[in-house]
Amino acid sequence: MPLGWNRSAPRDDLDERELHVGDPEDHAAGPTAVAVAMKRAVEQMGPIRTARTLLRLNQVDGFDCQGCAWPDPDAGHRHTAEFCENGAKAVTEEATLRRVDRRFFADHPVAELVERTDFWLGQQGRLTEPMVLRPGGTHYEPITWEDAFEVIASHLRELASPDEAIFYTSGKTSNEAAFAYQLLARSLGTNNLPDCSNMCHESTSVGLAESIGIGKGSVSLHDVETAELVVVAGQNPGTNHPRMLSALEKAKRGGGKILAINPLREAGLVRFKNPQNPRGVVGRGTDLADLHLPVRVNGDLALFQAIGALLLEWDALDHDFIEQHTHGFEEYAAHLRELDWDAVLAATGLSRAQIEEAAQMFRDSSATVLCWAMGITQHRNSVATVKEIANVAFLQGNIGKPGAGLCPVRGHSNVQGDRTMGIWERSPEHFLRAVEDEFEIPVPRRHGYDSVASVRALHDGDASVFIGMGGNFVAAISDTAVTEEAFRRAALTVHVSTKLNRSHVVHGRTALILPALGRSERDLTGGTRQRVTVEDSMSAVHASHGPLEPASEHLRSEVDIICGIALATLGADHAVPWERFRADYTEIRHRISRVVPGAAAYAEKVDQPGGFVLPHPPRDSRTFPTRQERAVFAVSPLDVLHVPEGRLLLQTMRSHDQFNTTIYGLDDRYRGVRNGRRVVFVHPEDVTALGFADGDLVDLVSEWRDPDDDSSAVVERVAPAFRVVAYEQPRGCAAAYYPETNPLVPLASTALGSNTPTSKSVVVRLERTTHDDARRWSSDAGHVVPSGRGDEAKRVVEPDQLS
Repeated sequence: MPLGWNRSAPRDDLDERELHVGDPEDHAAGPTAVAVAMKRAVEQMGPIRTARTLLRLNQVDGFDCQGCAWPDPDAGHRHTAEFCENGAKAVTEEATLRRVDRRFFADHPVAELVERTDFWLGQQGRLTEPMVLRPGGTHYEPITWEDAFEVIASHLRELASPDEAIFYTSGKTSNEAAFAYQLLARSLGTNNLPDCSNMCHESTSVGLAESIGIGKGSVSLHDVETAELVVVAGQNPGTNHPRMLSALEKAKRGGGKILAINPLREAGLVRFKNPQNPRGVVGRGTDLADLHLPVRVNGDLALFQAIGALLLEWDALDHDFIEQHTHGFEEYAAHLRELDWDAVLAATGLSRAQIEEAAQMFRDSSATVLCWAMGITQHRNSVATVKEIANVAFLQGNIGKPGAGLCPVRGHSNVQGDRTMGIWERSPEHFLRAVEDEFEIPVPRRHGYDSVASVRALHDGDASVFIGMGGNFVAAISDTAVTEEAFRRAALTVHVSTKLNRSHVVHGRTALILPALGRSERDLTGGTRQRVTVEDSMSAVHASHGPLEPASEHLRSEVDIICGIALATLGADHAVPWERFRADYTEIRHRISRVVPGAAAYAEKVDQPGGFVLPHPPRDSRTFPTRQERAVFAVSPLDVLHVPEGRLLLQTMRSHDQFNTTIYGLDDRYRGVRNGRRVVFVHPEDVTALGFADGDLVDLVSEWRDPDDDSSAVVERVAPAFRVVAYEQPRGCAAAYYPETNPLVPLASTALGSNTPTSKSVVVRLERTTHDDARRWSSDAGHVVPSGRGDEAKRVVEPDQLS
């Protein structure tokens, strides 16, 4: 019997416990990770359901983890427990027995829910039936699926232009749903298909496309495990991709070395206690990083230019690869021969000796894998930094050979698959033409809105309908106050979701919540057992089907929901066979095989145990589909981000009890934080120099002036009441959790070339908190703009007003 929301969910978000800060841990995983995962799972699922669910997770005949996109081992080489602590938490959140039903919404007006924290909202449980909030309404109310589809259809039909509708996609959406979703948007006549990649790895997609001709990594899991050197830059695998630690452990045991490049010394790159073997349970575990470079925030571009310059100076080059497979080497080499080492040291915060030690690791390796994540991709110069990483790989021929390559590690389980299926506001001509030819429908060519542009369009009245296929857009995107105002101006907001989140309570004049099946649940749409497919970070595609009874008889699959919207809007006579798509997802897979490059015989290949790998020309044959038909060396200016005196450069990040905007709990065990999230990590000497002490409560005030407009005023944004935590990192840097710090990131502050929010490059100052309710905010689990602070969240000041 399912537990009711009011009996098993947290009683209140204003917990009586005090925030506690202790010493950070020096290892990841181990018995503690197992204990935490099992405790959470049993509390919300019970012991039998826990075993039944977790033992099918990431198995060949099971379902894909809802968390990160780290690849699975080959069929026949998987553990019985092929999941990590945070993967178990993700499944627990979805397979929980807690429920959010019509009684919940009757008892909780939206005005109350909007004051709750993100943690509290998420912990209430699974959504059970479609709900609508009508214009002027105070509560969400039940609505039938047919009526919900008609509400959407009527709004879409009344638009003056299809470009007034936005179709957002989260990285959890399956390939089949993503393909159908982009087909729906383009059938209506728009390319407004923003996705979560716009907020995280878009800089990778742009940078790699220009450097190697394809916006995906070039390695396999076996390459990582057999590399002589694995570089992990701007990434915290112990929290964000914990199963990666097993691959790093194999690399170390095979004689490989690991270079960690990150401002913070993260437990997951210090030591790994693998709970799958005795050494990880009762022994010391495996030491991972041979060298940790504590690079200053935004110093990676300079660092990789310096490494490239040293490899050139030492002639540690693969001349054959450079001559046969690259373009632009002479210009690149000439640029690096003039490298300003004083600027490099200022940008990186490192000594020349540290950089040379790292470069020697490259020099001494004949097979290097370079991994990175959002610590690289969320800066103004991120696209250039990705290209610089590729440059270093080209110098030594580290692409298209065993144990080597480029490895962007995607943060969501199918964000790469969604892009492959056409979820992109700027899909290339060959894809659009293939859709047009396959379905005999006109397909628009004008580029659509990405995530940042979507907020602007809603805010300025250029768009009025937002449909979100999964995710929590309002909490995920930058500039929270502006985003919330934009969503409240929409005529209709629709969210296809499994659980309650911030985007449901910051809504348009009409709002719909459409509850979807989760990955862990059986999908019997069309009266038959359906399955879906996903693509991991390494271009491997495989099937997924859940074992559990759905949380409610009213849930529908994402494919079913998309087809229902399409039929209500476009009609049963539309050229796309929506009814056939809904009845049998294999029909969608047949169409994918004829539209998506490299996906021939898609339906048949996913029948293979473990699935198949999509083609990747640079990896497979050292051919590069760039304009030059070669790998392209890029020449980028050396940026040094100057931070004014008395300010810090803030990076936003996850806690260990979090996946993207989903907050599992209030602890960050690896960094020593318990029972709270409003903390800011600052170097101990900076704490003192700025006139504060460890434990003080401060407001974070970001300062931003448009770098392309010299006449613009400085705009300040405020996130109140953070506890200062003295924490080792480069001087002048700071770190804090998102989404609490998203209000500090200006909507207009984005990466050049990719338009990704610069969430890792936020100039802030600390102001002592004086608010009466500071204690509440200091222990708050997730409010991004606390009640009563909306008018103060942004203010404009002249430069001479800044102290």
